[in-house]
Amino acid sequence: MKDGRMQHLPIYLNTQNALIVVSGAGETAEAKLRLLLKTSAHIRVVGPAPAAAIRSWANEDRIELIERLVEPADVIGCRLLYAANDDAQEDARAAALGRAAGAIVNVVDNLEASDFITPALIDRDPLTIAIGTEGAAPVLARKLKAQFEAQLENQIGTLARVGKDFRIAASALPKGRPTRAFWTEYYDHVGPTALLEGGEANVRTALAALLAEHLSLSSNDTPSRREGYVWLIGAGPGDPDLLTNKARRALHDADVVIHDRLVSNEVLELARREATFIEVGKTPGGKSWRQDDINQLMVDQAGAGLRVARLKSGDPTIYGRLDEEMDALDAADVSFEIVSGVTSVIAAAANLKVSLTQRKRNSEFRFLTGQDINGFADQDWKALSRPGAVAAIYMGVRAARFLQGRLMMHGADPATPISVIENISRNNERVVETSLAALDADIRANELTGPAVIMFGISPRSKSQVKQPEQPVSIGLGNAMEALS
Repeated sequence: MKDGRMQHLPIYLNTQNALIVVSGAGETAEAKLRLLLKTSAHIRVVGPAPAAAIRSWANEDRIELIERLVEPADVIGCRLLYAANDDAQEDARAAALGRAAGAIVNVVDNLEASDFITPALIDRDPLTIAIGTEGAAPVLARKLKAQFEAQLENQIGTLARVGKDFRIAASALPKGRPTRAFWTEYYDHVGPTALLEGGEANVRTALAALLAEHLSLSSNDTPSRREGYVWLIGAGPGDPDLLTNKARRALHDADVVIHDRLVSNEVLELARREATFIEVGKTPGGKSWRQDDINQLMVDQAGAGLRVARLKSGDPTIYGRLDEEMDALDAADVSFEIVSGVTSVIAAAANLKVSLTQRKRNSEFRFLTGQDINGFADQDWKALSRPGAVAAIYMGVRAARFLQGRLMMHGADPATPISVIENISRNNERVVETSLAALDADIRANELTGPAVIMFGISPRSKSQVKQPEQPVSIGLGNAMEALS
């Protein structure tokens, strides 16, 4: 990727009745053909001195073989062309012929000269999984393929094949959640159990019965199947690995995703692409959604029978206006659930490798906000100014000078360590180590623009403080027996 954008779009190309031309007939071409032979395409191999396997496939009428260098007439009407001659000049000539004929071209082992690349594939017909690294790390792609192969049951292809045969019948179900509920029950429970107990025929019988049950429920217009629901989800500070499994499941099930401006794209990628995404951002000092409008949006979407994921950066119970949203949902009689998330401060402490409480330093830890609806927030400055006080200050960057002045006015040590962490847990995370006396100046000097938390009384754990693990001692079997005797 460049600037976070894909250079190669992964797609599945329909090869039925398509012509694929392979220029070259040696070992390189043979390797590509082992994959292409799994498709329904007409495959034409053009190249002198074909490898034994290629000649064998031609004798079996699995491919068309022309034993010479490729010519313009060979590529007329072809959809894909592989240049696999192991000769740069001939590959370039073949690629030019293919493009002139309207084909898209892959020059084997030449990323820059190729229009497309072929990913590592896992085949569980009709289920296929493609793994690509945009040509950057083919060895890694093969490693991941091996890992997936080991974890993916061979029978999954049988379930997918049976499921495919029922797609038209299942289209009679109402769109959206009822359809997803049917297929989820099949792939997660009914299908695997039926396959284990009686093979493919039993799967077909069980799936037919399951479909009849769901069609009956939908025709009865069961109210419970039309009830909306809201998950108030903590999206964490940005790293999708910090999301809970419960949050992931809710995102997968959601019809609508209503998210804050600070929720990362990586977290949003975990939701279904078919879901509706609505950003309800609040920009400090800028254009923002009114909280009443957000509340009404949730109520309206759930009232339409949709499952709503309300994504809040960090944890919804910390400075997330949670009570206002719960009150609105209660007033509209909308069912909801709170899904906890990792708040920014906890992730920041982990990345700084520090403890928020420490014996002989602080017996309490405070969560504070630098701003409230009235402007800069007032605090118990006297308590915060005591030696050893530790606090996390959200939304404090713009209030840094105010915070600095109030604390020093109440006797806080100007040398009190402070860490300001921007874009916590993300690829562009930055840590500014400073002191109370230099807080405002250092924030301005570093031009912090992303979401940040001020960790008052905290400095990152230095390398000298980290106890290095002892190196494991490796001894041979003979020495081990001697040590035990």
